[in-house]
Amino acid sequence: MAKSLKTWMVPPRRPPKPKTPKSLKVEVSERANKLVETELKPRHVKPPPKKPRFNYIIDITTRWYRNYFYFVAVYASPGPTAISPTFELKFARLEYVGEERFALSYLRHNDKWFELFPDLSLDECLEAVRDQPHFLG
Repeated sequence: MAKSLKTWMVPPRRPPKPKTPKSLKVEVSERANKLVETELKPRHVKPPPKKPRFNYIIDITTRWYRNYFYFVAVYASPGPTAISPTFELKFARLEYVGEERFALSYLRHNDKWFELFPDLSLDECLEAVRDQPHFLG
């Protein structure tokens, strides 16, 4: 019986991710900020409780980092043992995949991103962030 030959192989290269056009970045920022101001903040940012014991949301913001667009919740951390008075937590991520389409993910409890929708338009992404329970439930 002949021996099988073992050889080293170079793994195939993944195609590079497309760069997000600046005009699209501006459009996404404007429309997402409008969603934050009109829908998300009124629904999730409440006045502080009279006797705060637990973390609570005090602001919701957005930001770009490379090809990723994040929705970020800012929490107040009351109490004498708090490490800092506030902290930020990203809760939704849009990743540009090309041709004005995005992959939409949410941050799981184990700090790993889980992609719910691999190919959505901007309108569909914003609608999902507004309506789906995975994003600030």
